[in-house]
Amino acid sequence: MILRIQRYIYREVLTAVAFVTLGFLALFFFFDFVDELRWVRRGSPDGYQASHALLYVMLSMPSHLYELLPITVLIGTIYVMARLAQSSEYTILRTSGFGPARALRMLAGLGVAFVALTFAVGDYVAPVTDRLAQFVKARYEGRITLGQTGAWLRERQGGNTYSVNVRALLGAGSMQSVRIFEFDPQGYLVSITQARSGNIAPGGGWDLAGVQRMVFHTRDGDHAHVEHLQLDTWHWPTQISREMTSAALLDPDRMRTIDLFKYIRHLDANGQSAQRYEIEFWRKVFYPLSCLVMMVLALPFAYLHFRSAGLATYVFGGVMAGISFFLLNNMFGYIGNLQHWSPWLAAASPGMIYSVLSLAAFGWLVLRR
Repeated sequence: MILRIQRYIYREVLTAVAFVTLGFLALFFFFDFVDELRWVRRGSPDGYQASHALLYVMLSMPSHLYELLPITVLIGTIYVMARLAQSSEYTILRTSGFGPARALRMLAGLGVAFVALTFAVGDYVAPVTDRLAQFVKARYEGRITLGQTGAWLRERQGGNTYSVNVRALLGAGSMQSVRIFEFDPQGYLVSITQARSGNIAPGGGWDLAGVQRMVFHTRDGDHAHVEHLQLDTWHWPTQISREMTSAALLDPDRMRTIDLFKYIRHLDANGQSAQRYEIEFWRKVFYPLSCLVMMVLALPFAYLHFRSAGLATYVFGGVMAGISFFLLNNMFGYIGNLQHWSPWLAAASPGMIYSVLSLAAFGWLVLRR
């Protein structure tokens, strides 16, 4: 009997969540495609065309799915729970021995499945498709860049420190306008390397093309001089990977969790601030758990009593609760970065707040009513 009830509720929740998710994705697809049409170069066969815009928007959908899943889980589950309460089906289930603890365990089990789905989409599907989308746009529209100066990275090799500037990433993943400043342990400039372009070498390091080097020989006393070198190609041994360069140019939320962790270790090892990336790392750890929080938040709606006119009101309330969670999640990230909060606390606070509220509402409805 219990298994039959579980299958019935799971089927209803999955159907409602899938329907709401498809609806939201369709809206995002429409608005994103309309927004991309302004970049279409009409009359230029080699430029950014409508087909490229369509491909770019389609590749961006997994990222939207990752962002929307907790909200759509909340809305779909609220709709099912409220509808069961409205038709008195849930009241009948309660009289049949389907108690609050069993209902909570049942929804928690489904919530764990949504947690796994959200993690898989956010950590394996969305980063790959986002990177492909950016390279598609860079291939036909131009390049990926960050502001006017590009991205800055830092690395220590031996006793020397290297400050690296990459102006942009091209469509094929190669780097454009690379500058490398080398400093000795005392902070004196040792060399400046400028390259027209560069690529990550298969065995590690960077292969640079169109290289101009200035080497400062300042420890020779009266013979101090600057050596100028013109090189067609030059190999620079470095541990800076393609993912680290992409992380400096792209938003950190587009990265995999493991890549974020590696980049944070790289920043810490080279004395750079990693607060923003640490917050994003913990957000990626805790964000899938939001689906579990949303399932618990939706359960109290099964214990409400209302007429048919109230169903739309409660579903609308669920939409507002989901949007407020999304806004609070982003707001705590920015506030934590500005106020230098502990990264895990800034990332976990929205989930903890909504967990307390949902459990408090559930306890009040079950115990007091």
